[in-house]
Amino acid sequence: MMPGGLTETEPATPEVQRIADEVKSQFESEDKRTCGIFNAIVYRTQVVAGINYFIKVQVSDTEYVHLRVFQSLPHEKQGPRLDGYETGKTRDDPLIYF
Repeated sequence: MMPGGLTETEPATPEVQRIADEVKSQFESEDKRTCGIFNAIVYRTQVVAGINYFIKVQVSDTEYVHLRVFQSLPHEKQGPRLDGYETGKTRDDPLIYF
């Protein structure tokens, strides 16, 4: 993986679902809604001074959101932080940098 570049889109792993779960309350607070469904579908990563995760999350039967989550380096001992999101996405929308 090249620093700064995005990886290819991959199916979400249990680790990616854990990261999405950790920022769910941040997303719900910022978007002023409660999500009964919050399933990570696919993801991409970008190496910066830590890792940016771009995650497609299913939030209803037909709606998806794209999350940008920053995970600092392990020695900093900080949890993931929601740095941005895009709503109104579909399952087929490409996961790109935002």
